[in-house]
Amino acid sequence: MAGLATAMGIGRFAFTPMLPLMQLHDLVSLRQGSYLASANYVGYLLGALLLFAFNPPPARAAKFGLAAVAASTLAMAFTSSFWPWLVLRLIAGIASAFVLVGVSGWALAVLAAHDRPGWTGWVFAGVGEGILFAGAAVLAIGAIDLAPAVGWIVLGAAACCVALVAALLIENMAPSMAADMATLGVDASAWRLIVCYGSFGFGYIIPATFLPAAARSMISDPTVFGWIWPLFGIAAASSTVLTSAMLGNLQPRRAWAYGQFVMAFGVALPAVQTTLFSIIVSAICVGGTFMVITMAGMQEARRIAAESAPRLMAAMTAAFATGQLVGPLTLTAANSAAEAIRLPSLFAAGVLFITALALLPGVRLTRQADQAPGRYRPRSDT
Repeated sequence: MAGLATAMGIGRFAFTPMLPLMQLHDLVSLRQGSYLASANYVGYLLGALLLFAFNPPPARAAKFGLAAVAASTLAMAFTSSFWPWLVLRLIAGIASAFVLVGVSGWALAVLAAHDRPGWTGWVFAGVGEGILFAGAAVLAIGAIDLAPAVGWIVLGAAACCVALVAALLIENMAPSMAADMATLGVDASAWRLIVCYGSFGFGYIIPATFLPAAARSMISDPTVFGWIWPLFGIAAASSTVLTSAMLGNLQPRRAWAYGQFVMAFGVALPAVQTTLFSIIVSAICVGGTFMVITMAGMQEARRIAAESAPRLMAAMTAAFATGQLVGPLTLTAANSAAEAIRLPSLFAAGVLFITALALLPGVRLTRQADQAPGRYRPRSDT
C-alpha cells in the first residue's frame, strides 16, 4: 500500500497539485506544465516497455522503482531549470511503472497464496492515500506561502522513507510462484484488456492532470483550489476498499466497465459546465473510479494469465501510458485550463463510454466461490 502511494501519489501525480503552485510563483507556464506532464507519461510508457521486454522479478522491480522515485522527486527541489525538470519527471515516470507492475504482481500473488484476496482493495487504496498525502502537503505549503522547492523536499523525503522500508520488507517470491512469467500468449481476451486499458489511460488523464489548474483559473486562493486534489485522493483511496467489500460478487471486468461509465460522466461534466461545483463532482467521479479500474484491470490480468500476469500487466500499462500521452499534448495550444479541457474531455468521455461497452460482452457471474476479488478462474467465453 505504501509502495503504490509513493509510486503513483508522488512519482506520477505529485506534479498535479504542484503545477498551480509553481504557476503561482511564475516558475512554469501552462504549456511548460503540459510538457513536464508529458515527459512523465513518456517515462511511464518506457518503464512499461522495459518491464515487458526484460520481465524482472516483481519484488526487484518494486524496490528499484521506489528508490528511483525517491531520488528523482527529491532532486526536483535543487534546480529551477526547465530541462533538468523534464529529465527528472521522465525518470519518475519510468520508476512509477516499475513500482505499479512490481507491487501489483507481487502483492496479488502473495495475497492469493495466503488466501487473502479481500485485502486487494487495501493494497490499491495506497494510490489514493498517496494522492491525498501529496495534495494535503502541497495545500499546506501553499497556504503558508512557502516556495515550491519545499514541496518537492517534503514529498521526496517521504518517498525515501518508503523506499528504505521496502528494501527491507519486500521479499522475492518463491520459485513456484514466479514460474512461467517469461511466457505470455496474447489471445483475443488479452488484446481486449490491453486496448480497453489504453483507452482508460487516454480518457482519465485530462481531469487527472488539469483539475487543480482549472480550479485555480476560477479561484486564486490556494487554500480553496488546493482542496481539489486531496478530494480526488480521498475518493480514490476509499473506492477500492468499498468496491472490494460491497461488489465482491462481480467479476473484475464488470466492475471495470461500470467504473468506466461513471468516469465518462465525470470527464464530460466540466466540459459541459465549467464551474467549481462541476469540477468537484468530476474529481469525485474520476478519483472514485480510476483506481477501481486499475485494481480490476490487474485482477483480470491475473485471472486470464495466472503466473504470466506480470507480463500482461506490463503490456496493459504500456497501452495505458500510450493513451495518456495524447491528452496533455493536445492541450499545449490552449490559452487557459478551462479552454483546454472542453473538446478533448468530450472526446475522451466518448472513448471511455464505448470501450466500457466493449468490456461487457461475454462476462457473466459465476458461483460465489469464484467471485471473491482476486480469486477468478479463467473461462473459455472471455
